[in-house]
Amino acid sequence: MCQQTNKQSKASNIHIICSKASFLKSYKFFVCREKEKEKGMSMCGCLSWNRVTDIVNPDFEYFSLPSPIPQWPPGHGFATGTINLGELEVCEITKFEFIWGSDIKNRRKGVNFFKPIGIPDGYFCLGHYCQSDHNPLRGFVLVAREVSRSESPALLKPIDYTLVWCPDDWTQESVQGHGYFWFPMAPEGYKPLGFIVTNKPAKPSLDEIRCVRDDLTDVCEPHGIILSIQSKISESFFSVWKTRPCNRGVYETGVSLGTFFCSCLWSPGEDLNISCLKNVNPGLHSMPNLDQVHALIEHYGPTFYFHPDEIYLPSSVPWFFENGALLYKRGEPEGQRVDPSGSNLPQGGRNDGEYWMDLPKDSMKKKIKKGNLESAKVYVHVKPALGGTFTDIQMWVFCPFNGPGCLKIGLMNYQLSTVGQHVGDWEHVALRISNFTGELWSVYLSQHSAGVWVDPTDLEFIEGNKPIIYASRNGHANYPHAGDLLQGSANLRIGIRNTAAFSKYSLDSSKNYEIIAAEYLGDGVINEPCWLQYMRKWGPTTVHDSRAEMNRTLNRLPETLRYTAQIVFNKLPNELYGEDGPTGPKEKSSWFGDEKC
Repeated sequence: MCQQTNKQSKASNIHIICSKASFLKSYKFFVCREKEKEKGMSMCGCLSWNRVTDIVNPDFEYFSLPSPIPQWPPGHGFATGTINLGELEVCEITKFEFIWGSDIKNRRKGVNFFKPIGIPDGYFCLGHYCQSDHNPLRGFVLVAREVSRSESPALLKPIDYTLVWCPDDWTQESVQGHGYFWFPMAPEGYKPLGFIVTNKPAKPSLDEIRCVRDDLTDVCEPHGIILSIQSKISESFFSVWKTRPCNRGVYETGVSLGTFFCSCLWSPGEDLNISCLKNVNPGLHSMPNLDQVHALIEHYGPTFYFHPDEIYLPSSVPWFFENGALLYKRGEPEGQRVDPSGSNLPQGGRNDGEYWMDLPKDSMKKKIKKGNLESAKVYVHVKPALGGTFTDIQMWVFCPFNGPGCLKIGLMNYQLSTVGQHVGDWEHVALRISNFTGELWSVYLSQHSAGVWVDPTDLEFIEGNKPIIYASRNGHANYPHAGDLLQGSANLRIGIRNTAAFSKYSLDSSKNYEIIAAEYLGDGVINEPCWLQYMRKWGPTTVHDSRAEMNRTLNRLPETLRYTAQIVFNKLPNELYGEDGPTGPKEKSSWFGDEKC
């Protein structure tokens, strides 16, 4: 549930110790040590049980992009290192000190917890950072300082800490040192934004962190579980998640902190006991100006590679119109040729089913289906993300036709004749750029009806910091690596096969692009093309029954395998079957909202 309520929810009790047995064990150990100190004892027995002083600081490899970040063209507040959120100014910290790891000996399978270091004078920590060992160390947390005064301070120390969790299977084989997870208890009218991790049972200093005044915070949600450990004593699970603002989009103000959420008691649907920041500054001074946008695209613009056997390549939108695309209106049997600029397309409104485009009926139909790579370009939409602390550069690619899919069941591949094919295919990627530094932070890859965010640590690059994107054969879904990618059940090896490979067919978005929208720059800066205002379908509703073809294919399978395959394919989105004409970029929810994952 992503709504704040005045009532105290279950989540408000998350700071209560989740495992009394675990806490008592920690407390008894602490008392034991103190008594032994008083008596001058050697403490050997306790140290063999919980060696908190022998923590090994592993060497972590920091990730960096293949090439240095250039000096961006001059502008307002973009890439200056700090962002003004109103009463607070925040700074991005990407250097960390290791505190504790869930599985230090078995690297690449554990999760490590860090505190930010190198915090500038006057700034304060808001929470610690964690990351799995699967990738090189790369992340951020925001630190904050007050820049304007109101009746109540924007930042205050916590009044106390509550122990949330510590390991109860304290053996030398399982961990080296022990992690203690602390929830900051905020003063009335303030919210904590993150947790503190220590490797000693003593409470952290109250100077370690700051809480933020309630009206400067927003609601956040867990996103992507990082760690789940079962307690051997309490039989409960301690879990750690990444967090993000609940409300995300062009006009939303929630700011991601880079901190994590942890609990033994939280259940989906409950509010969290931590918040994120809110950008209450009405201006978007940290967003790039037009010169900086061009520089970002030229530096980071990915190269799209299409399959060597691809038949249905992309084209420019004007090429599609010039070669015979037709506009149909409900009730009228004949279509009208679309003007090369799209000026005779209906403008605005909504996708009400009254209009759609289609291919011509003459010999040009086959030509248009194949597209025209020489004319192709990416159509760029630039927008603020996460309260203006990031910039999303959406790059839309248009293909006149989307080919049929391929069914994969085990080792067998079944090429379908109609399932998935449709006129007018729009796919896109989004570059998420940090407005603190101008660094490429992540890349969104659309894959049919949804997509995935990919960290740069899992991307291939060409010519410096330009990612490589592989578009699947026929369907044009985007992937970070070549190969056979399955949409369905990877464990059962059943689904729609997406094949991507390197080839001579490529589109360099750093050179072949057109900025079609950047609303935050103001009126008149970017002239949106006429076709962008067309909110109806770019292809007709197809008359073939894709579901029937799928069932005919499945009916050829053995009964036991057929039943399993049917369950998998019933869960695939309807968009995959391609029976309804797709809408254009501005009609997609991701145009003003966040990307659909």
